[in-house]
Amino acid sequence: MKKLARLGCVALLLTVVPSCKNLPMMGEAQAQASLIPLTIKTSTAVRKFRVEVARTEDEQARGLMFRQSLPEDGGMIFPMSPPRFASFWMKNTVIPLDMIFIRTDGTIARIAADTIPYSLEPVTSGEPVAAVLELAGGKAAALGIAEDDVVTWEDK
Repeated sequence: MKKLARLGCVALLLTVVPSCKNLPMMGEAQAQASLIPLTIKTSTAVRKFRVEVARTEDEQARGLMFRQSLPEDGGMIFPMSPPRFASFWMKNTVIPLDMIFIRTDGTIARIAADTIPYSLEPVTSGEPVAAVLELAGGKAAALGIAEDDVVTWEDK
């Protein structure tokens, strides 16, 4: 009888608690619905992206954790109002990212390239910023994106 009671408790837990494997997929599906255009004007070209916006505290805390990949023109922007010093880590982040720290005038203050997956080391802005843009690791260098380039986006 005790064995049946334990099995019943396990079955109840499995129906009430969602699988962790499903969490990233839910985030990706929701993210597809809220993509916005973003451009970066480099010294030689205008680079166009469609990025997710991490507006809420929960969205910003989750960021791109658990993602297995990003679309070629994808990423995530973290608006910061008011502007502030930013510090990110790579806990539970599977893929390397380029973190682009953006000043209030839209210029790039700093690029932390190819951040290390799962690292708990803080990646900091070095100065107050209005936003942080995360792209796939190596994307900034591949596209010639550099400090002082200008980032613009249309937030809904």
